[in-house]
Amino acid sequence: MKIITRAVAINNLKKYIGKDLRGLALKYKITTYETGKQNKGWKGLILERLAGLETNVSKAPNGLSWELKSVSFHEVKGKLTPKETMAITMINPKELKETEFFDSHCWNKFKAIIFCAVQWHGKNSDDGQLIKVASLDFSEDDELIKEIKADYDFIRAKLIKKGFNALTGKDGKWIQARTKGTGGVNPRTGERRPITRAFYARKELVKKIFELAK
Repeated sequence: MKIITRAVAINNLKKYIGKDLRGLALKYKITTYETGKQNKGWKGLILERLAGLETNVSKAPNGLSWELKSVSFHEVKGKLTPKETMAITMINPKELKETEFFDSHCWNKFKAIIFCAVQWHGKNSDDGQLIKVASLDFSEDDELIKEIKADYDFIRAKLIKKGFNALTGKDGKWIQARTKGTGGVNPRTGERRPITRAFYARKELVKKIFELAK
């Protein structure tokens, strides 16, 4: 089995900064718009290939766990800015109640992410360039990590005191506990779907991570 570590994946991706992802997708025979309908996952698929992964190769052999996240950036007043927030992981209420930040799935997932900033050229655009590659290579006593932990602790305390439904996307400076999923009423059954939430990195945090990247 071919093992691609996080460090190797980052170095591989950095070789393609500034390159046209659509052209590379065509080279690797990854469908983008050829069927007349957008393949929404094409950027993620091509980034995995550029990182060094082949089809069906495990991303986590021998504990070498990492994950790619593609983040769209667009120009605002001449400056590249994150277009949206970024999902980190789903919230399990029981786990959140019982788990401190540095033992949490949220932290383990977050610190393993390789962030790829991709230029956004508008809805249904078939163009996109890899702008920057970043990761959270901070120690647990880094000031930014302390502030992210404070957000987690606040959300956790609120859950314990007021319950899962009290969580809101307004909580947290850097991360938030936002509703994720279809929600609403199932038209087939008439029953309300259960509310699900996930930890999201706010746009300000996404921007900060890329500003700190070497």
